Amino acid sequence: MLRLDHITVAALDLADGVAWAQERLGVEIPRGGEHPLMGTHNHLLRLADDLFLEVIAPDPAAAAPARARWFGLDSPATQQALASSPRLWTWVARTADLDQALREVTGSAGPAVRVTRGALSWLIGVPDDGSMPFDGAFPTLIEWPPGPHPASRMVGRGCSLLRFTVHHPQADRIAAQLEPRLSDPRVRFEPGPTCRLVAEIQTPNGVRVLDQ
Repeated sequence: MLRLDHITVAALDLADGVAWAQERLGVEIPRGGEHPLMGTHNHLLRLADDLFLEVIAPDPAAAAPARARWFGLDSPATQQALASSPRLWTWVARTADLDQALREVTGSAGPAVRVTRGALSWLIGVPDDGSMPFDGAFPTLIEWPPGPHPASRMVGRGCSLLRFTVHHPQADRIAAQLEPRLSDPRVRFEPGPTCRLVAEIQTPNGVRVLDQ
C-alpha cells in the first residue's frame, strides 16, 4: 500500500519559497535542514503525525551535486516555471518496501537513492536525470526507516490537510495506476488542460490554499 506522505513547494530561493507559503497559510514554517547528496535545503511544517509540508530549493552554500537534483530542480523548464514564483510542485507517497513498489507500481520512477538530512537517512525514487513522472502529478515514492514518522517530530502550527487535488490531462490514467494501492479520501484526480496541484489546508486562520 501507498500512503500520502508529504506535499512539496519548490522555489529557486528557499527564503522566497518560505515567504510564499507563509503568506498563503498565515503561519511560520520552521527550518528543516540540508540534503548534501542533492544540494538542496528545506523548511518543514507538520500537517499530521504522518504528513507534512515541505518547502525546498537548491542550496547555494552546498557543493554542486554530482548528480541531477530531485524534483526536476535542475531542468530548464522547472527553473523557468519557478522564476516567476514559488509554487506547489509535487507530492510524495510512502511505502514500506521501495524496491518492490518501484517494480510493481506502474508509473513510478527510480532507482531508489539513499538521501540524508542531518542524522535522518531514507530511500527515495529519483531518476538519474532528476525528472518526475507526469510532471509531478504522479507521486515520488519514499521509504522511511522503521520507527515514528519524521512528521511526528516536526513543529506543528495547528494546520491539517483537507484536500489535495491533482489536475492533469492524464488524470484518469494516473488515478487508475494509483487507486489500487493508494486509498485516501483527501486525494482527488481531475482531468485538466495542464498539470496543476491544489492543496486545501485548515489553518488557525481558516482554510487556505496552496497551488501552482
